Amino acid sequence: MLKVAILDDYQNVSQEFVDLKKLSGKYEFKVFSEPFFDEADAVEQLSDFEALLIMRERTPITKNIIDNLNDLKFIITSGLRNKSIDLEAAKNRKIIVTGTESNNNPTCELTWALILGLSRNLKTEIDNMYQGYWQTSVGFELKGKIIGLIGLGNVGSQVAKIAKAFGMQVMAWSENLDLDKCKELDVLPCTKEDLIKTSDYISIHVQGGERYKDSFTIKEFDQMKKTSFLINTSRGPIVNEDDLIIALSTNLIMGAGIDVYDKEPLPENNKLRFLPNALLTPHIGYVTAENYSIYYTQMLENLEACIAGEPIREIK
Repeated sequence: MLKVAILDDYQNVSQEFVDLKKLSGKYEFKVFSEPFFDEADAVEQLSDFEALLIMRERTPITKNIIDNLNDLKFIITSGLRNKSIDLEAAKNRKIIVTGTESNNNPTCELTWALILGLSRNLKTEIDNMYQGYWQTSVGFELKGKIIGLIGLGNVGSQVAKIAKAFGMQVMAWSENLDLDKCKELDVLPCTKEDLIKTSDYISIHVQGGERYKDSFTIKEFDQMKKTSFLINTSRGPIVNEDDLIIALSTNLIMGAGIDVYDKEPLPENNKLRFLPNALLTPHIGYVTAENYSIYYTQMLENLEACIAGEPIREIK
């Protein structure tokens, strides 16, 4: 039987979305609910698996891992893009890589949960309610405020539409900004510097990678309004984490809503966890029942297609 590893099922819910027992005669499944300690640990635990079913942005499937898993034939990821897979190394080993479809709206929805949570001090007020307090802070309205979007793609466009519904002004910048889309959505195109200096809220919606790495450092935080908020539901390294901690702890900015981090899971002793003006979620932008149903169902479809010699949704 083909040995299949299901990686990083943090909530241990994969079997709620697919019935692995139906395929037990063809495949030997093992579910990993904890992250690996390091690459050496991953190689040791995965050494005899032939297929990996992985969640995007969790365990990186590096060249070192690929080169040391001698039996590996298939890598199947959630989503149709996954920058944490070394595709060149997989190609050299003739390992087939495939992906799944994905809904974009959950990330947009979480973005607004963070924006609203920051604006109305929900973290503080909810905690204080359980301590017996009543109305301990004053929040902000969204209407009339300026939101600056770093990226106006699939998610950024959805965020822009909702911002308009709240009566906000919307600005956008990216290195490949679509001016026609700006016109269609009534979004003001601008420079990165103008966006940073003008916005009351800045929300990041560009892809990861070297192009946007460290797009926000102490220099950018120093240019932002002291009453402004930063929201990142995209990729951790886009924001320099050490500089963000300085900006929040010295009140260079009012607060930040963060769903993505340099190292995930976020270490227990990370200083972000102890800042009162940081609203943190554990990379749940895409974590919904609807998305998980798509991911796990299509992962098994992909696996069956690979075994049949007719791969679908290939990533090259």
